[in-house]
Amino acid sequence: MDIQQQVLISVDELKRRLDEGDRTVMLDVRWSLAGPPGRDAYAGGHLPGAVFVDLERELAVPVDPGSPEEAAGGRHPLPTPEGFEAAARRWGIDDGDTVVAYDDSAGHAAARAWWLLRDAGFENVFLLDGGLGAWSAAGLPLDEGIETPAMPGTVHLDSHRMPTIDVDEAASFKGVLLDARAPERYRGEVEPVDPRAGHIPGAVSAPTSRNLAEDGRFLTPDELRRRYAELGAEPGRAVAVYCGSGVTAAHDVAALAIAGIDAALYPGSFSQWSRDPSRPIATGPQPEIAS
Repeated sequence: MDIQQQVLISVDELKRRLDEGDRTVMLDVRWSLAGPPGRDAYAGGHLPGAVFVDLERELAVPVDPGSPEEAAGGRHPLPTPEGFEAAARRWGIDDGDTVVAYDDSAGHAAARAWWLLRDAGFENVFLLDGGLGAWSAAGLPLDEGIETPAMPGTVHLDSHRMPTIDVDEAASFKGVLLDARAPERYRGEVEPVDPRAGHIPGAVSAPTSRNLAEDGRFLTPDELRRRYAELGAEPGRAVAVYCGSGVTAAHDVAALAIAGIDAALYPGSFSQWSRDPSRPIATGPQPEIAS
């Protein structure tokens, strides 16, 4: 199977599966940093049969702002293996199913579900290329209301199948450390949620928006290979990715996978790093400390 097909599914292929009755569990992972919660948008119109996934509560361990838990693990700590398996069963997933995750932001939130399922050893999970926008642009129908699986799923999940790094490994990372946030956050010009602005010293700016073509679909494997080669990330070289809280960094991990490059995720990301006053912060457009 082509590497792109191991990450993405097109609208045409998903429609074919649904038309032919191939069992497909669809996850609607609408979420944004600024809110509001995605459930209302989901209820207003979603892919037929899709279930809503609450990123804050099912794809992360909820933490209170300013709490010791937030300082220790960042704003969106990874869920426990037991908690994530329970959530996957609520979504109706069985062993052997095909799962398709999507959102209304070209995969920036859905990639978290993709990564977690891959980390749990679930292989048949894909991102809908172009997400809800591509489905709607094709003139395909949406359903309203809240979908509930007829029966809970029976999936058995593992854990720790995808590479990760922790805060100390991020501090001493010898390969290419990529920052998936918007360039202005990387440079330290704005910081909407975390206590300090800037980036981890040595990290290279790699905003997720540049993984995408103008229509919101991922670039081709060749285009992504060229993009990441310009940033120093190539097959065989150690690569790790972080963002604000470990959510959108999964989008870069997915794009790198399409390009044939393995990459580790730093789950705590800048939300963890910036809350530790002993950790240095870099600002400006260059990887090293500029101020």
